[in-house]
Amino acid sequence: MTENTKVQNTTLNNGNTLLRLEKIHKKFPGVHALKGVEFELKAGEVHALLGENGAGKSTLIKIIAGVYDYEGVYYLNGEKASIYSPIDAMKQGVGVIYQELNLVQDLSIAENIFFGRLPHNSWGGVKWNELYSKTREYLLQVGLKLSPKTKIRMLSIAQQQLVEIAKALSLNAKILIMDEPTSALCSEEIDKLFTLIEKLKEQGAGIIYVSHKLDEIFRISDKVTVLRDGSYISTQKTENLNEKKLITMMVGRELNDLTPKTKAEIGSTVCEVKNLTTHDVKDISFYVREGEIVGFAGLMGAGRTELAYALLGADERLSGEIIIEGKNLPSNSPVKAKKYGIGLIPENRKKDGIFSDLSVKENITIASIDELSSKGRIDGGKELNQVKNMVDKLSIRTPSLKQLINKLSGGNQQKVIVARWLLKNNLKLLIIDEPTRGIDVGAKAEIYSIMNELAHQGLAIVMMSSEMPEIMGMCDRIYVMAAGRITNEFQSGDATQEDVLASCLHTV
Repeated sequence: MTENTKVQNTTLNNGNTLLRLEKIHKKFPGVHALKGVEFELKAGEVHALLGENGAGKSTLIKIIAGVYDYEGVYYLNGEKASIYSPIDAMKQGVGVIYQELNLVQDLSIAENIFFGRLPHNSWGGVKWNELYSKTREYLLQVGLKLSPKTKIRMLSIAQQQLVEIAKALSLNAKILIMDEPTSALCSEEIDKLFTLIEKLKEQGAGIIYVSHKLDEIFRISDKVTVLRDGSYISTQKTENLNEKKLITMMVGRELNDLTPKTKAEIGSTVCEVKNLTTHDVKDISFYVREGEIVGFAGLMGAGRTELAYALLGADERLSGEIIIEGKNLPSNSPVKAKKYGIGLIPENRKKDGIFSDLSVKENITIASIDELSSKGRIDGGKELNQVKNMVDKLSIRTPSLKQLINKLSGGNQQKVIVARWLLKNNLKLLIIDEPTRGIDVGAKAEIYSIMNELAHQGLAIVMMSSEMPEIMGMCDRIYVMAAGRITNEFQSGDATQEDVLASCLHTV
């Protein structure tokens, strides 16, 4: 921390109320998003905000951050606050790290951290040495050993997440909101983040922590507030809860098995990969059969996502073969891969999965335009009927098929992308990279159920995941990757989490 930050934070007394929200209502056209919600944050505590997607968490966060107006009363440090914009919130010590990164790709780390606040001289020129010096301080705090001059586009998703955290710290925030801050971090980076959070607590900061990872909630939080369907359910000390109680509070019912894998009939080989090599993966060989869910585990940087893009033809294939039902897939052509029956649900929904400015209907049909068209024109009736069937089949919750997809929860966005590929007549292999990243426990159970059903229908599924329970619970076979190579293979039931982790750490 800078000296100014230390002085500011040490004036706070742990236990004092930093933030209090009373009877908060928020209405959108046709939706009552928040219904009299209560929330309180004290200095020196981590207060987890939980609920299924669509529960109102993001709306509440945006009210605290000044993005949305609202009905109700907003107190800061015991006094009614006048928060009408994000600038107002930042000036009064509220910092937000959103799940969807908000960085300018062609600017440097330093320019992003101090965006709109670049130190300058009386002539308006930027004091670059001062900028880089200050940036190094914040990068050091988050454990990011990079030059402040590095362009954001050169960073991994995990590194960009850490830049967002450094940016929030640079605002000297007394109230720090972290929305899924570990969604792209490996275990070592998570440990560093939690050490940082403990330091911030000691200095009197209050942290609102949003995550779908329940192990993190029990590890880092002091209190938990649960929302459901826009309503306040309860606030409890974390030490008084267990996972079963917490899930019941969130979803209003018990979920006894979060990974309910059911054994499907295994058929013939759909995809065989022989010695596949790109710039990022080396000598990869595996197969997947009808009705089979094959998982790829590995730590961040292991090459799982790169393998997904290599299978689709988006990453350049240097050597090797991909054989789909006996036919060699041409190299480096996502268009050809689609024609051969390969679909991909990418890790980064916002960047690579959804078309945020298009409707739910358009996002579902965009890969099937040819099949829905006759003589160059889309058959509107056929399109509408098939989309309605998919929405019903996958229980996609949307007020309208015309709704912009970026207005849907993460779980429903994920189901829209699944629907996109299921609409294809010739889908043979579905690649799902991080199937439940950033979605709640209820939506996770729905995604797993959909995967089970697809396997029983004979679809071959390849799943890349960093979630160990997901890998262990949903896969018939597991390949482990490290440094771009496969280091081990396990049959379902033959491996422990310790076995898989050991293989993740092993390189060949």
